[in-house]
Amino acid sequence: MHDFPPLVHAYSDGAAGAPERGELFRHPDLRGPKRFLVWLLRQQWQVLAVACLVSMLEWLPGSVGPYVIGRVIDDGIRAGDSQTTVRLLLVLLGLVLLGVGAGVVYHTLVVRSWLIGMYGPMKLVTRKSTQLGSVLSRRSPTGEVLSVSASDSDEFGGLSQIVSEAVGAFIATLVIAGLVLTTSVPLGLLVLVAAPMIVLLVVPLFRPLQRREETERTRSSELTGLATDIVAGLRILRGIGGERTFGRNYAAQSDRTRQAGVSAGVWQAVVDSAGVLLSGLFLVLLVWLGTRSVLTGGLSVGELVSFAGYAVFMVWPVQSFFNFAQRWIRAIVSARKAVTLLSEDPPWQAGDPSLVLPGDGALVDERSGFVAEPGRLTALVSAVPEDSAALADRLGRYLPASRGAVGLDVDAALHGRALRRAREEQRERRRAVDREDQAVANGRLGVSLGGVDLGEVPVRAVRERVLVSDASSSTFAGTLQSVLDPHGRLSREQAEAAVHAAVAEDVYEALPGGWQGVVEERGRGLSGGQRQRLVLARALALEPDVLVLVEPTSAVDAHTEAEIGVRLRRARRGRTTVVVTASPLLLHQADAVALLHHGRVVETGTHEELLHGSAAYRRVVTRSAVDQWEASDV
Repeated sequence: MHDFPPLVHAYSDGAAGAPERGELFRHPDLRGPKRFLVWLLRQQWQVLAVACLVSMLEWLPGSVGPYVIGRVIDDGIRAGDSQTTVRLLLVLLGLVLLGVGAGVVYHTLVVRSWLIGMYGPMKLVTRKSTQLGSVLSRRSPTGEVLSVSASDSDEFGGLSQIVSEAVGAFIATLVIAGLVLTTSVPLGLLVLVAAPMIVLLVVPLFRPLQRREETERTRSSELTGLATDIVAGLRILRGIGGERTFGRNYAAQSDRTRQAGVSAGVWQAVVDSAGVLLSGLFLVLLVWLGTRSVLTGGLSVGELVSFAGYAVFMVWPVQSFFNFAQRWIRAIVSARKAVTLLSEDPPWQAGDPSLVLPGDGALVDERSGFVAEPGRLTALVSAVPEDSAALADRLGRYLPASRGAVGLDVDAALHGRALRRAREEQRERRRAVDREDQAVANGRLGVSLGGVDLGEVPVRAVRERVLVSDASSSTFAGTLQSVLDPHGRLSREQAEAAVHAAVAEDVYEALPGGWQGVVEERGRGLSGGQRQRLVLARALALEPDVLVLVEPTSAVDAHTEAEIGVRLRRARRGRTTVVVTASPLLLHQADAVALLHHGRVVETGTHEELLHGSAAYRRVVTRSAVDQWEASDV
């Protein structure tokens, strides 16, 4: 039985086929948060079944032990039968040893169950994020995605852990009720009725607790999103002096999160206190009734001691029921967000698999009139960077920039009709975004490669032919080799050639260990120019048929930029390359230059021709040249 690490095969293209050792987490049930939680538990039913069985054995000494102690008193000590006393004490010792052994095994199993319950959904979110790709940031805020992957997945693990404990507690309650019924029917019925009644009496407190926990989770997700944005834009914030402003914003959001946590904690304490109080009252009532039965001759002294033991022990099953109810409530809150995220689908349809996308044809955008001839280095210049970046996205069949992602859940401070209305409005906004994406992503795109429209072929075929790399592309944590060649396909000579073409030799030299040197997440240990050149080297190493580079040298100094232009032209000779830039040092190396104005190509030619013949081109390039003098590789 292979269950950890969990085998997650959802959101794959199916090329790998079924896993060799069983399928886990392949088709999540997204019809609602409760169905999703049940589905999660079913994924590890074997582990849970064994854990439930062992949990019953762990609870057994506590439920049967008082009965044995009562027999020791009545049949052994009071009867003066030392042989029976020793025999029953050995039985009691066996029960204790059984409980200890079962406890060790049980806690091993519940940790295993918790890890499966946590890492399974975490890998689901990771696979869904990979499947959505660039669409993810259009659909959901990054901070909320991180929250689902981390804290919400932990709640799923906690639910997996408490299920087997609650089952064991339930069986222990039935065992105690059966033992009490054989002694006293009224007291046995009291035990059977009291446990569910205590839980039902506290249930009204769960709703305000749930609302406050939802508020806390919402505030926490917002705080995570704010922290993610700050970390992503830290260099820019330092450049414009915005650290203090964002620091104050973070402190304010942190304070709101703290207040929400305190409010949830107060209600958590109320629920726990109510549980302890009611359990204590039940204990007192059971002992009092048992004492009266002894005085009237209905119970023996040993049976009274057994009843006292039952009453004390029953506090723990009742507490387990409370823990299960609270875990379930918190898991429902998390499942609602997870279902919303996992329900998102990529907007691209399958396309016509019979169409073959050539790699050596002209890249043409009908909307702007831009043409990149095959095998040539074409530069795209615009006074408005957003226009040229939008064209670059279109050339790679990416969706336009997002107007703002829709949150995974609404403000939990709302309740009742207002909460339901807000959730329905949110679902409608998500449907509207999905319809908009579907309309843009499918059908005729107006961008063709070798005469074949990119919108009519599978998006995977486009990704195999056309690569778009911009200045904001991320680098993951790992060795320099894994960052440059994540698929492990390059020879050492190919990797060195890519590093040389990007003028990134200093990155290799600066890292202790060379190719095995560690690059931190997002290249935090590198300067802006080094990180940018590493991204460029990674793009060049893939050797795509069509490479679209967006401002690949915006963070490097003039000398390095000039060298990159020379080496880039040499490395991409014979392949189609589009460079979005306004830098004269790169434009000088281009075979052709297109000037974009209001989303349309208004002039084309070489850099020298446009520099002498176009005033609009001169203004854009001259301004860029002035900026170049002020740039530094930091």
